Amino acid sequence: MKGGIRYHPEVDLDEVNALAQLMTWKTAVADIPYGGAKGGIGCVPKELSLSELERLTRVFTQKIHDLIGINTDVPAPDMGTNAQTMAWILDEYSKFHGYSPAVVTGKPIDLGGSLGRDAATGRGALFATEALLNEHGKSIAGQRFVIQGFGNVGSWAAKLIHEQGGKVVAVSDITGAIKNEKGIDIESLFKHVKETRGVKGFHDAHPIDANSILVEDCDVLIPAALGGVINKDNANEIKAKYIIEAANHPTDPDADEILSKKGVTILPDIYANSGGVTVSYFEWVQNIQGFMWDEKKVNDELKTYMTRGFKDVKEMCKTHNCDLRMGAFTLGVNRVARATVLRGWEA
Repeated sequence: MKGGIRYHPEVDLDEVNALAQLMTWKTAVADIPYGGAKGGIGCVPKELSLSELERLTRVFTQKIHDLIGINTDVPAPDMGTNAQTMAWILDEYSKFHGYSPAVVTGKPIDLGGSLGRDAATGRGALFATEALLNEHGKSIAGQRFVIQGFGNVGSWAAKLIHEQGGKVVAVSDITGAIKNEKGIDIESLFKHVKETRGVKGFHDAHPIDANSILVEDCDVLIPAALGGVINKDNANEIKAKYIIEAANHPTDPDADEILSKKGVTILPDIYANSGGVTVSYFEWVQNIQGFMWDEKKVNDELKTYMTRGFKDVKEMCKTHNCDLRMGAFTLGVNRVARATVLRGWEA
């Protein structure tokens, strides 16, 4: 099984169960050999020191070391956790079971992490966007993009889109939102964010209301932050022709219906943000083989998986005459159902 471990004050059993189920369908759509899993601790990581986070992680690992394993449940980072958290889990797990680098993914490179893992979700979103635009006779170059969220996923997506000739006209993060209709210089923005820890105050763009970021004029909207941000209150105002769900569940069902009637094409999260779990799979494979890939191979394989995944989803849409979200879920459920029947588990 595969899924992230999150440290967040609102972690509860219902949320973890729901996210684990979502991971089941996501790994099935990605066509990688995992079921879904999830874990978490209810805490506020920003209020804990590094040594407190380490002790918390090690005690947690002591409680779950018999539940996780190379061929059982392979955790990864999520909200509030990172490569260092995975390093602590690996070290603590290894005290009980011997050195086992494949027990977690998203590790530091020096401990068997994969090259390209840090950029994987954002790069996967780029490949997903390319596949969708190609279907409509377009390319990344020349399209206008708005990106909500400039954390790991949003910043990498912005960087890669910029390199491909796309025009990122607005971005936002927790500090605020900025816009430049001629296109934001993403390299300069990266330097600014590194110095100030936020997009606010960037010299080459003017500030806008963070609440308006989703309804700014653009061709492609990429929500890459929180869930539930596109809802019935703002869906009618959205001007984008395409929405790439780089965040988990950013569009609620009411908004989905409104946007569908408007003719907006939505690339669903269980496909669009599956780049991270796909490269986690590559990391697991490398650890088991004891042979590390170079970054080009990782990125090439990711593009192959994302491109093939889009074709599989589109094929399901044609078969069932449905939209991309229903096509993706149908693909995932069908693959799980088929495996269940083949193993003789049917009722």
